[in-house]
Amino acid sequence: MSITVETLAGQPFLDGLTGHQLSLLVPLAGRSTFHAGDRIFREGATADQFWLLTSGHVYLDSEVPGYGYFVLEKLRSPAVLGCSWLFPPYRWQFGAVSVDTTHALTFDGPPVRALLQSDPGLGYQLTTRFLHVMGDRLHAARRRLADCQRAAGHRTEL
Repeated sequence: MSITVETLAGQPFLDGLTGHQLSLLVPLAGRSTFHAGDRIFREGATADQFWLLTSGHVYLDSEVPGYGYFVLEKLRSPAVLGCSWLFPPYRWQFGAVSVDTTHALTFDGPPVRALLQSDPGLGYQLTTRFLHVMGDRLHAARRRLADCQRAAGHRTEL
């Protein structure tokens, strides 16, 4: 099934973009399916894509030496997966693994970055949205770490 302006217009993350802006994104969009346990990306690896989850769940995690993977957040569709593709050095800050069968719209980072540079209005719109997502993720990670510290009986202040 092809991706259309209507497909993208139905994504909450893209809500409010103009038809013209969405039409610029259409040729850069594809589809992905991840199955339970699929590692979508690893922390520290090259970040060159992002996804708009249309169904399913994904864990954002971080590998902790001697512990394994520490889950920072569970993303439920609709959600944005991947922000590190937008800013140098283009390395994933977290890892991601699919919890169940997950479907997503996929965008290749370098052509989207080029589009955002050539269209400042769209660049502002998407960059602002990704910064909002990043702020939410940082807050969720801090909250999760504080919860774990409290559960382990550690003091949370310095």
